[in-house]
Amino acid sequence: MTEQATSFVRQNIVEARRAPVRTTGLIGFARERLFNSPLNIAMTLIGAVLLWLILVPVVKFLLVDAVWQGSDRNACLESNVGRVVGACWPYIQAKLDQFIYGFYPAEERWRVNLTFALGALLLLPLLIPRAPAKALNSGLFFAAYPVIGFFLLRGGGLKGFAVHWVADLGSGFASSLVDAGNQLAGAGATISRGWLSQPVALLGKALAWLGEGLGWLVWPLEWLRDYTERFHSPLWADLTATAVIVSLFVFFFTGGFRNGWRGLFRSIAIFVGIAIVIKVMRLDQGGLPIVDTRSWGGLLVTLVVSVTGIVASMPVGIVLALGRRSTIPLIRVFSIAFIEFWRGVPLITVLFFATYMLPLFLPGNFTVDGLVRVLIGIALFAGAYNAEVIRGGLQAVPRGQPEAANALGLSYWKTTGLIVMPQALRNVIPALVNSFIALFKDTTLVLIVAIFDLLGQLRASFADPNWATPSTLFTGFAFTGMIYFVFCFGMSRYSLFVERRLNVHKNV
Repeated sequence: MTEQATSFVRQNIVEARRAPVRTTGLIGFARERLFNSPLNIAMTLIGAVLLWLILVPVVKFLLVDAVWQGSDRNACLESNVGRVVGACWPYIQAKLDQFIYGFYPAEERWRVNLTFALGALLLLPLLIPRAPAKALNSGLFFAAYPVIGFFLLRGGGLKGFAVHWVADLGSGFASSLVDAGNQLAGAGATISRGWLSQPVALLGKALAWLGEGLGWLVWPLEWLRDYTERFHSPLWADLTATAVIVSLFVFFFTGGFRNGWRGLFRSIAIFVGIAIVIKVMRLDQGGLPIVDTRSWGGLLVTLVVSVTGIVASMPVGIVLALGRRSTIPLIRVFSIAFIEFWRGVPLITVLFFATYMLPLFLPGNFTVDGLVRVLIGIALFAGAYNAEVIRGGLQAVPRGQPEAANALGLSYWKTTGLIVMPQALRNVIPALVNSFIALFKDTTLVLIVAIFDLLGQLRASFADPNWATPSTLFTGFAFTGMIYFVFCFGMSRYSLFVERRLNVHKNV
């Protein structure tokens, strides 16, 4: 055994082996991905040459040959500098406030800064997965923040609350129906011949009766509105009446004395929060000075239009997607017609119609702000596109999921909200974020209807003769391009993070 074991003892040193091929790190990446075949070697070299031809001039223009200090156009002229001039950054420094705030009054720009800060403060916890109080934070961001932001940016106060709003809207709509019905009935009576006279007259009378019936339904609210106006502060009386009506409604329709206390306390807490906001912002005393939306511009308008369009288009898209899959013919036909109409019309046409033609169809005493009309048009336009994206996600959910929910006794709404819709939205995250990025960049089209967003303010700044230089144009577009890239790239990266987090089960 000993001789047999010692016969395997090596007397000479083993020759050194060749070093293994490195497959990790920068060298491994280059070996495996860039230089592993003749075709990849050729494409790598071509790509390197293209990057050199593109990046070197860009870096040279933006950094190396750039001018960093100056007070007017003379600082960015080659004749004064004595060399080739790149980017004119003093122009950006001089116009930065215009790019951010537009023509917003300088003494009121703290309101814009406060609005941006509140939005970031409420949005950041929503983007962090493990942040607590998601429901409360979502309610503040999606419900309270738009109202607070509106009164911060625009200013003004409140003369009434929900009772005044509903009573005025209901009475105006009822009177419009009565007037339209009477005019239609009169038109039918003037038709002496033909089979249309009687149907037109009957339709007019039906509209008039409908308006009168709606007027009777709104009459209690009109009486309550007139009663609250007798108080020293009609706003607080209206708020109190609204709180009592809504809280009692919530209490009795969520279980009454048995299970309705939680809903009652939540409703009271919401109205207490509304009262605090009204008092802090002095909305009962006229609020902040009014700044017309025509003075808004720059990054402010870009963020307002894009964020409002993104947030408002999601519920519109969800409702339309569910409506298109509905088994009720009327809802399905309406959803299909709505989606196909808005998808078949260019966004420029929508903006023109919302800005210039929509006021022609409104009653004489009813006006809507131009920016609000644009926001509504963009939200409906983007909602039609999101509806088809979400419908694709709904079709990707296996049929067994809703069937299992039905077997467990869940209702349609619980099945949709808890089982089907979360899976559908998870499946279409890339497509939705792609739509959001496209909408963010499409906000530049509002310039056509005389609303100056970031790009509009940039083009307006070119008219300043104090900064008319050969490099001003390229500097401005490079600066705005970097801003758009930062926002779009941030949305893209965060969507990848959310997608990986929600699809962890597929990577196990």
